[in-house]
Amino acid sequence: MSQEQVEILQRALKREKAARKAAEKILEEKSRELYFTSQRLEQLLEEKSSQLQGVFENIVDAYVVMDLQGNIIKFNEAATKLFGYDISREEINVVNLIYKEDYPYAISSFMELQNKAYFKNYEARVYTKSKEVKWVHINASLIFDKEKKPVAAQGIVRDITDQKASEEKLIASENRLASLVVNLDSGIVLEDENRSIVLTNNKFCDLFNIEAKPSDLIGMDCQAASEQNKVLFKNPDSFLQRMRVIDENKKTVLGDELEMLDGKILERNYIPIITGDTSKGYLWTFKDVTLNRTYRKSLEAQKQKYYSIIANMNLGLVEVNNNEEILMVNQSFEKISGFKQEEVLGKNARELFAIDGSSDVILKENVKRLKGESSSYEIKARNKAGEILYLLISGAPNYNIDGEVIGSIGIHLDITAIKNLEFQKEKLLSKLEKSNDELQEYAHIVSHDLKSPLRSIHALVSWLKEDNQGKLDDISIQNIGLIETTLEKMEQLITDVLNYSSVGAETSLKTEVDLNSLVNELVSILYIPDHIEIKSLNTLPNIIGDRTKLQQVFQNLISNSVKFIDKEHGSIIIDVEDLKSHYKFSIKDNGIGIEKKYHDKIFKIFHSLKKSKDSSGIGLSIVKKIINLHEGEIWLDSEPNVGSTFYFTLKK
Repeated sequence: MSQEQVEILQRALKREKAARKAAEKILEEKSRELYFTSQRLEQLLEEKSSQLQGVFENIVDAYVVMDLQGNIIKFNEAATKLFGYDISREEINVVNLIYKEDYPYAISSFMELQNKAYFKNYEARVYTKSKEVKWVHINASLIFDKEKKPVAAQGIVRDITDQKASEEKLIASENRLASLVVNLDSGIVLEDENRSIVLTNNKFCDLFNIEAKPSDLIGMDCQAASEQNKVLFKNPDSFLQRMRVIDENKKTVLGDELEMLDGKILERNYIPIITGDTSKGYLWTFKDVTLNRTYRKSLEAQKQKYYSIIANMNLGLVEVNNNEEILMVNQSFEKISGFKQEEVLGKNARELFAIDGSSDVILKENVKRLKGESSSYEIKARNKAGEILYLLISGAPNYNIDGEVIGSIGIHLDITAIKNLEFQKEKLLSKLEKSNDELQEYAHIVSHDLKSPLRSIHALVSWLKEDNQGKLDDISIQNIGLIETTLEKMEQLITDVLNYSSVGAETSLKTEVDLNSLVNELVSILYIPDHIEIKSLNTLPNIIGDRTKLQQVFQNLISNSVKFIDKEHGSIIIDVEDLKSHYKFSIKDNGIGIEKKYHDKIFKIFHSLKKSKDSSGIGLSIVKKIINLHEGEIWLDSEPNVGSTFYFTLKK
């Protein structure tokens, strides 16, 4: 609280204290007269009681009589109900009824009563017996005896508590309304019937660059103001002329647009205020719609842009309602279907195009659209010329502004050419599968037919060698040995070719294979020289695959490593790494190594870097084929005279 407020409060307290002392003095003086006046008052009241009794009892408002010292003498029924006191049983002074903050006002009103013998329209707060605060309206006058001397006072007391509450609410509502008008985002000008400004707000001043406060414009002639402000508009004369026409017609006008020199666009509305047949004024509103108009133009441009894209894109677009009736198609769909838009509008899309079970597919998809679901699907259709089409459709529900599904929109891709290729592919695959089966059977027959004469030749050579033992010279024995070696190599080659041709055949079911157990069994079966050590760095995993073929992979790679180790102490290390969808294996040796230029060739059939009777050049090509069947890859890292590491992956 400021010093000034403290001083004002102190002065008010002093005045109140002085008033109380004056009242006490008056009461003290009057008390001496009480005894004498009371006798006269009783006599007077007794004389008048018969005359006033009916009136007194039937007054709707509270009627109060008190002596000049403030003691209540009489309450009617309404007064008893208002204040809650029964004066026949209890004494009450008017001082006890006065609200503490209204005490100074009550004293001044009492002085006015004594001076004028009456007062009117006194409004103040009072306490009831239950200390409830009420607002009352009082008209009071003095009561005189026969000698024209005042002996008492009487008053009509009306309870206006509800009225006051309503007035306060009305004032609060008016204040809120005034605050709302002042702070509206639209400029407001309210004129009276003489075109003088009654009310305006801050936004109006901002829009028209008026530096004055809205309150400063009240009473100003609106026509004069319009003359001054016309220079703010691109076409001042049109602005004034339009305003005159509107004013003369006295009819509501909404959505007038005004373009200002600074580029702003205002929307002007005019509403006449008429009570009965009498004009009471006019309301003008102005709103800055520059951003809205710019956005609308931009939106329109974007709409035209995307409409052009939709109309000319290489995808057919069809819009239908919930009854599957066509509402719109674009040019691309016209080209796909052979129909013009006017030929299909209002027709059922499913009945018009779908054939061979596609109608059921579309029905199921339409149920999804009604649920708000989007999806893609294929249908078989027929164009206008009766030709078969295959369409890939991406459908989505179409909503109105209330979020309700009112139909669907489908994007159509003509996949007829692709489907025809798929059909051709299926035929080719069928033929290829049949050819593979025949080739597999042929390979088995050929291998059997080739091995049979080889075995016969081998037996004849063995008999020849036994029959001529000791008769043949060294060169003949050496030649016979070469024949035997060649026969063995040819038999091995035929076996490997048969193995290679049978790798792709699904001769066994895929199962869970414990690779750790598989490799341990292989190491115990294979011939491993004493100077070569094989070890695994990590436990090998279980994978889903063909156990026999996986055994071929590890057997070939480990055997190759053993075969080509030339060091005094040989080492073969097996390891595995867990990738996201595959396992990555490695088999590392310290053998002779392989030059980089041969890294790709060694996986091709009949390519062997070291010619020997044990190598047909097919082993690694078989390994690669098996790994590919298990959705993996194989490669190597090698350095001559240092060693090689074969890497391969297998799908989990």
